[in-house]
Amino acid sequence: MTLAVFFGCTFIAFGPAFSLFLFTIARDPLRIIILIAGAFFWLVSLLLSSLIWFIAVKVSDPRDEPLQKGLLIFGVMFSVLLQEAFRFLYYKLLRKAIEGLVALSEDGCSPISIQQMAYVAGVGFGLMSGAFSMINLLADALGPGTVGIHGDSQLYFLTSAFMTMVLIFLHTFWGILFFHGCENRHWWEILAVVVMHLAVSGSTFFNPLYVGSLVPSYVLMAIAAVWAYMLSGGSLQNLRRFLLCAQSGASPQPAS
Repeated sequence: MTLAVFFGCTFIAFGPAFSLFLFTIARDPLRIIILIAGAFFWLVSLLLSSLIWFIAVKVSDPRDEPLQKGLLIFGVMFSVLLQEAFRFLYYKLLRKAIEGLVALSEDGCSPISIQQMAYVAGVGFGLMSGAFSMINLLADALGPGTVGIHGDSQLYFLTSAFMTMVLIFLHTFWGILFFHGCENRHWWEILAVVVMHLAVSGSTFFNPLYVGSLVPSYVLMAIAAVWAYMLSGGSLQNLRRFLLCAQSGASPQPAS
């Protein structure tokens, strides 16, 4: 049963993200470099926020439970803000990289657009975030032990897998929204990303009442997905054409 839990949670958490990587990123070396660099930026933000939280815990009284809970909330919120700060730094780096690619290209065009960079960078942030969210839980899923033996929810691993999946997708959509806001000086879009990130991270404090974290996270994911789709040039007409072509098995034709 533990192997079934392990593989089931792994496929739920990383299966959709792996499909994104395989079909949209894996065959382009430049996109792979951008993805790895994005994962590195997220990792550095986690390292710095963990270091600050560790120092705060060490200098505080471990017997003061309200203080320790407050430090945990502070650590999560500070980590979110630091992640978004590093997302902004990564945007500035990629913007400079585009200018360099344009200068080196023969036709004066960049081989990758800022929208594509935003998508790939978001996937990089999401994959690294998901890996750190789930790796220890997957190790525990192999046992020994029985989940829920003391009356806790037996859906702990399953809900954690679904939460990891939604975080990966949210980081992808947030990357598109954040880069679009930076590119067009729409600071309210950046603020919206930060607020959504804080809301999703804050909702995890409702656990083990998993409905309080999963339902709002998936609602925000749907909103962010539609928003990112529209900002990327999508429309209801394009979606309708895609669905009609998928049903008929024909290739989509450009509009006349």
